[in-house]
Amino acid sequence: MPVAVQTVEYLGDYCLRLTFNSGESGVADLAELIRSTPKAAALRDPEEFRRVFLDEWPTLAWPCGFDLAPEYAYWLATGKKLSWQLDSMAKSA
Repeated sequence: MPVAVQTVEYLGDYCLRLTFNSGESGVADLAELIRSTPKAAALRDPEEFRRVFLDEWPTLAWPCGFDLAPEYAYWLATGKKLSWQLDSMAKSA
């Protein structure tokens, strides 16, 4: 089953509490991603960052056009890679 974000809650700074369709939840700290990704420059403004929403896929998205794959959000929030990601890594080794 593909991972999907079910809920997102802005916590402050660059942190989001995420709940996934697996029932798991966690806090994703996006500060480093926002600082190091040129396409995320608009999100350095805290008011823009707090405007996060779930789009129709559902993917974390912002009105400025930046979005974040649910698989990456899952890893940030839980510290775990998905089984298909682990399988892919094993096959490439």
